Amino acid sequence: MSLFVIGDTHLSLSTGKSMDIFGGWQDYEQRLENNWRRLVAPEDTVVIPGDISWCMTLEEGLEDFRFLNSLPGRKILMKGNHDYWWCTKKKADEFFARNGFDTLNILHNNAYTCGGIAICGTRGWFFDAEKDEDKKIVLREAGRLRASIAAAKETGLEPVVFLHYPPLTLAGKCPEIYDVLVDEGIKRCYYGHLHSFSHAQAYNGTNEDGIKFTLVSGDYINFCPVYVAENNK
Repeated sequence: MSLFVIGDTHLSLSTGKSMDIFGGWQDYEQRLENNWRRLVAPEDTVVIPGDISWCMTLEEGLEDFRFLNSLPGRKILMKGNHDYWWCTKKKADEFFARNGFDTLNILHNNAYTCGGIAICGTRGWFFDAEKDEDKKIVLREAGRLRASIAAAKETGLEPVVFLHYPPLTLAGKCPEIYDVLVDEGIKRCYYGHLHSFSHAQAYNGTNEDGIKFTLVSGDYINFCPVYVAENNK
């Protein structure tokens, strides 16, 4: 039983909004499938921390979700800034059940376990949010992160955090989100969102607070799921 993570799959089987026009994204869906099938077994779990599909609704994303469901392993889906299809967990669960997508699970104010790890997290938000509306959103996201971490700690396993937006880059940090990681004693955090030239701003490694950060955007990791190895029993 292994745990993997890959962010920003940006699937477009349903909408035709392909990412092929961007550098490094050529044939990305086929590359993703090949790498996934090579690495992930049916008993494994893969976290996808946001920007999963370009679809606007669950119904429009039918082919994208069918594609994900056909891949090996359980998938833990999280919200990104481009997941316009995102809805309530109940509605998504009902849609997945109705279509026989039995390997797809929504992470929202809750947690899942895989071996010795408790999977938790939320979308996050911009670290330079200044508008009143942005401030409300980031505080709400911080609350959701605390709720998810609390659910993870109830399992007695190590809580590992997954975010869409980076809580920390070489250019700065989102204090509302980052402070939750410190307060809750989190030791590992995986995040996505950064693409192309933004890769240069990514913080990868363990910082002074003892938190290890890892960028897992699809194009950054060559569309190859990253193995979350430590404490994966």
